[in-house]
Amino acid sequence: MEGQSLETVHRLKITLKTVRPPVWRRIEIDSGVTLAQLSDVLESAMGWLGGHLHAFEAAGLTYQAPPLFEGFGRRARDESKHRLNKVLASAGAKARWDYDFGDGWEHDVVVESIEPADPSVSYPRCVAGRRACPPDDCGGPWRYEDLMQAITDPRHPQHQEFAEWLPPGFDAKHFEASEATAAMLAPWPLDGDW
Repeated sequence: MEGQSLETVHRLKITLKTVRPPVWRRIEIDSGVTLAQLSDVLESAMGWLGGHLHAFEAAGLTYQAPPLFEGFGRRARDESKHRLNKVLASAGAKARWDYDFGDGWEHDVVVESIEPADPSVSYPRCVAGRRACPPDDCGGPWRYEDLMQAITDPRHPQHQEFAEWLPPGFDAKHFEASEATAAMLAPWPLDGDW
């Protein structure tokens, strides 16, 4: 990330809650990024399009973009003023990242390790993961489950409707770390195309 001293790298595992089979990513990112920068990277890594409200909760504190500051029913802190290496300062530290308050996508964020940065590597990068992210605006985890049942059963009454609604080529089983890394390194927001 531009303007940051790249001394250490956080390895994070991000898991989308209440979705089965699990959707998750393992990323490495500059420890000095702000939570606002981290949110952009998480959106890209997971496959979200962006443009929705989000918030972090860690150690009983909430972090959001100003001027919202009313996350989870309590006063929130400005995410652009708090850095990853201060909020999640050690291996094993955990946070919840909520994306799209209307759909209610909750993610567990766990610090797996903090290591010296490798000068030969471009960060952020995705090193592992599983399954495609649900499509934005599909109605949250429970509606996504209904969507998946409908598109996998040609006899389902909503099969055709949902198949036409899905993004072209959507494959719930698809995941490539290199594609997630490319999205994470792309200009944000994705050239304004969302």
